[in-house]
Amino acid sequence: MWLAAMWGGISGSAVLIGAIAAMFLQIPKKMIGYIMAFGTGVLIGAAAYELLGEAINDGGILATSAGFVSGAVTFTLLDYLVSRRGASNRKRSGKKASKNKGIPIFIGTLLDAIPESMMIGASLLGEQSVSFLLVIAIFISNIPEGLSSTAGMKSSGYTKVKITSLWISVLLISALSSWAGYFFLADASAALMSGIAAFAGGGIIAMVASTMMPEAYEDSGPTTGLITALGLLGSLILHHFA
Repeated sequence: MWLAAMWGGISGSAVLIGAIAAMFLQIPKKMIGYIMAFGTGVLIGAAAYELLGEAINDGGILATSAGFVSGAVTFTLLDYLVSRRGASNRKRSGKKASKNKGIPIFIGTLLDAIPESMMIGASLLGEQSVSFLLVIAIFISNIPEGLSSTAGMKSSGYTKVKITSLWISVLLISALSSWAGYFFLADASAALMSGIAAFAGGGIIAMVASTMMPEAYEDSGPTTGLITALGLLGSLILHHFA
């Protein structure tokens, strides 16, 4: 049970690492885009191989389809709500970040982190071993999120102490969400687990398409497609040898 919290905390710690880097280092905008693009590819692979592929095998196409569409719709609606309140560019590190407000950025980041962390905990239920592909994918994607979101918070006038405190809370909430995924889904049926996994997969795909990919292309330009493809290849290799 506590392993679930530990792995959720590890994946969530990447946001804090990215935030600290943004506060104390001058990281080229293009490098942030490269990391974002690679993380996009890895996350797409993790959603396809670890979440959707296993969901179909365990629960069938109906449960998987219903969960996938529900996840995508839910994320889109929630993303629309937080975007209208100032978090539309929460992953932006450039000029657009200056339009962000601190708390909406924080809420938007939680919107991205909670379902991902829950599936890390749920992945421990089957073979009592975590899905390293999911952990790595979420960790990689969280680093540029911490970088970009921190730029928005700094431009909103937040102090380093307040920014650090907010991201530490994201780490703790990620750990708690992973623990909850393990604890509350322990007795779930195969169809329910498949639906939940597909729900997370749908949310992840909607998230990378609406937030990560636009930021990656804005920062790294035409090379975004190549780096994203390499991230997907890395995800495939990890899945093959896991």
